[in-house]
Amino acid sequence: MPRWKGLPDSLDHRVVRLVVQLRRLKDHSGLSLASLAAGTSYSKSSWERYLNGKKLPPRDAVQELARVCGGDATRLLALHEVALQVWQAERAEPDVPAAPAPEQSAVPEPEPSAVPEPAAPEPAARPGPAAAAVPAPAPAPAPGRRIPLGPLLLGALAVLVVAGVTLLTTRTWQDGAAAGRGGDSLPAGGTPTAAPAFTHRLGETFECRVRRRAGVLSAGRSRTDTALLGSGATGWDVVEAQCLLHHQGCDPGAVDGIVGGKTIRAVKRLQARAGLPTDGIIGPDTWKVLRR
Repeated sequence: MPRWKGLPDSLDHRVVRLVVQLRRLKDHSGLSLASLAAGTSYSKSSWERYLNGKKLPPRDAVQELARVCGGDATRLLALHEVALQVWQAERAEPDVPAAPAPEQSAVPEPEPSAVPEPAAPEPAARPGPAAAAVPAPAPAPAPGRRIPLGPLLLGALAVLVVAGVTLLTTRTWQDGAAAGRGGDSLPAGGTPTAAPAFTHRLGETFECRVRRRAGVLSAGRSRTDTALLGSGATGWDVVEAQCLLHHQGCDPGAVDGIVGGKTIRAVKRLQARAGLPTDGIIGPDTWKVLRR
């Protein structure tokens, strides 16, 4: 079985999941890259790029790999659809043409003959005290006159400042609410029905209480046995895996809910001990070893 190179850390975990499944299908079939090139319409160098995360394989390549290696094409194409959306979103560049600056000459100047001459004011009666208190209306701006941008910019700046203060206040409140949860808020018997979103503060760690329930090991943080966790993954699934790694005698470092270098090395030790491919990624096969 070939020793695969580690996937780039910059890859999204949904792309990593697709590539790992393609690697495992190819390994289980026993075919080499040259054999894949001979049985599909894609070259050996193309398969090398696809299976090492350098380029996302097209849909037809995934379908042909499933056909040649006897895999589940429907499941692989579903993973490919999710990975393609992430891949395109990360590489999309806005293509908005800049609007041309308005030219001064675009505003037609009124001809002298088109502007009516003001009529001579009629003599008015002498205003009383009430009439003198009413201010005269401001003259209308001349045609083509530009509106000053200073007040508009100041107004926009004030709106941005208010929005920033609101966002900062909301974030501070959320952090304060999360400070009381820590690792003991989730019951050791399993994930609660309305579990809060996973939040992590610098240096925060979680307590592990591993027990055997219904014949499988559980730390009470997650019940998953299919989640795919690669480098940089976060969440309660990661906390569960780190607790189980500790229980299995493979030290993942601090139980902080983040897959880092030490956690990946612990996963590789467990995989090597169980005879699994040592790719450092927690998938269904690795979950079975962690929970038994």
